[in-house]
Amino acid sequence: MFPKPILFFLFCAILLTSCFDRRPRSSFDPSRTPPPPNYQDKANWAAHPDFADMADSVPCTKAEDLQRLADVDVFFLYPTTYTGTKPGEKQWNAAPDDVALNKKTEQSTILYQSTIFNGVARVFAPRYRQAHLYSFFTKDSLSAEQALDVAYADVLAAFDYYIEYENKGRPFILAGHSQGARHGMYLLRDRIEQTNLANRLVVAYLAGWPVKQDFFKKTPPCQRPEQTGCFCSWRTWKREYGLKHAFEEDVVCTNPINWSTEEGLYAPKSENKGAVLRSFCDVYTQICDAEVYKGILLCTKPSFPGSALFIRNNYHIGDMNLYYMDIRANAKTRVDAFWKN
Repeated sequence: MFPKPILFFLFCAILLTSCFDRRPRSSFDPSRTPPPPNYQDKANWAAHPDFADMADSVPCTKAEDLQRLADVDVFFLYPTTYTGTKPGEKQWNAAPDDVALNKKTEQSTILYQSTIFNGVARVFAPRYRQAHLYSFFTKDSLSAEQALDVAYADVLAAFDYYIEYENKGRPFILAGHSQGARHGMYLLRDRIEQTNLANRLVVAYLAGWPVKQDFFKKTPPCQRPEQTGCFCSWRTWKREYGLKHAFEEDVVCTNPINWSTEEGLYAPKSENKGAVLRSFCDVYTQICDAEVYKGILLCTKPSFPGSALFIRNNYHIGDMNLYYMDIRANAKTRVDAFWKN
């Protein structure tokens, strides 16, 4: 079971602070990289419509799993869960058949993030040889890039398999957080935006990774809540800290309450549809505001049971969960608009 008394993103914060206990001790070595997953084997999917999984869950009394009726899919790429908190997590890339890691992934990000989309889409979430969290902090940039390339190769293979054997011509949403968003933006650029698949892209949610204004050749940032064929991206910081330290003005930032990229267009807490942070059943409404500022999203510290312990300035680990119900509602808005168009 996912830890009951602990807040989802406090749990993630603990993982972050302990990630270097068992970091890779040597440079990237291809011979020590786990073998790639075979996506014909359903065991290599953390979520798939053909079997019951955590992506079928919904917050109590607040939503409904409608995957069986959905005429759209979501291809979801989870964030880094390979953090160095287990004795076996010393390699640069995770093994897709690591039972303990897979359980952690399913009971955290699959449950708390991929479920955002089960009201409008069938959820597909491939396991992949994710790069170790240390890849984002090490000075060994070559090893980090090699580890990320391994992870991305799996994402490409999973997407290609999904399109050929699972999609069957359906429209789809692309969604990812953190490392997942990083792979997702390359996937969008390399496999989707300059192909016929672009006509079937409802929207891409790429939260928790900076996307430069000129990264895509054809895919625009979303400017309106009903716009389709576009992408959304944001990184959440505590308001006071962000006002002092934000500087990336050439990075796209979407406000996940009003769905605009306009800087200074403030969305008050009263418009926040709800966060999912503690027990998965609990939805906390009207606790988060949002404002785009110099490439990041400002959020006044939310108030909820246990929030006094949440003292971080970077709310990265809550990028999607702070706006869980907002994203869920927006996904429906965009799917409805896609079919109207």
